[in-house]
Amino acid sequence: MTDVLVAPDGRRLAVQQQGEPDGHPVFLLHGTPGSRVGPSPRPTVLYRLGIRLISFDRPGYGLSDRLPGRSVADVAADVAAIADGLGIARFAVVGRSGGAPHALACAALLPQRLTRVAALVGLAPRGAEGLDWFDGMAHSNVVEYTMALAGHRAVASRLATAAAQIRADPASKVVGLSQQVPESDRRVVTDHGIRRMLVRNFAEGLRDSIDGWVDDVLAFCGGWGFDPAVIEVPTLVWHGENDVFSPVGHARWLGERIPAATVKIQHGVAHFGAIGVLPEVLLWLVRK
Repeated sequence: MTDVLVAPDGRRLAVQQQGEPDGHPVFLLHGTPGSRVGPSPRPTVLYRLGIRLISFDRPGYGLSDRLPGRSVADVAADVAAIADGLGIARFAVVGRSGGAPHALACAALLPQRLTRVAALVGLAPRGAEGLDWFDGMAHSNVVEYTMALAGHRAVASRLATAAAQIRADPASKVVGLSQQVPESDRRVVTDHGIRRMLVRNFAEGLRDSIDGWVDDVLAFCGGWGFDPAVIEVPTLVWHGENDVFSPVGHARWLGERIPAATVKIQHGVAHFGAIGVLPEVLLWLVRK
């Protein structure tokens, strides 16, 4: 079930809840592109873990209104507004892929409300000192993030064709991914259940526009609006060693700069390994 909450500035935010209604509240921040219906553990797993899982469409995706010019940091206000609307005082946050920098923003900017945070297969800030940002990155992502330097119009022009194809045939996005990734990821995205979740995720995220996708890319490549080094809540940085979408060097960089970080680099897996590890991460997030 999807609820539409209203942010303080009047924007609509589409929110989905799953699992145990009285369980530990955990926000799951989706990837790029993505939506509130992105890959997550089955409801029976969430009930067994005692998790109340809350996901929402970032601005410009799915049913959520766009926030032009948003930075990564802006997500914290939306998460706080949703938590307030749901009557939740304290909570954990996990972000996968494009959701990972946004999860870190919540940790940096809502330290009194977060209990723990996990960033799975995420990026480091563009221009991170001492990091070769593009090293090991797939060509498609290199082109996409390079375009960001030319501004909104250039990114929108590049992504418009891809988004139109996804709307016409959402499964084509998953097929395209399987052709770019290591064998470990190929096994994940060709699994029938995960493939179905990914197809639904992409279709919902881009149902009306490419705004969320474009704004994510621009936000990742601009100033994030916070310094990961200020994060003090317990933090898990998880990464697949063979990731080609957000290379493992990004996780190592974050782990060196976040004082409370535990870094876990898993051998033999890549970007989509974060889907399989999510139940384990959820257990870590609710540990006392």
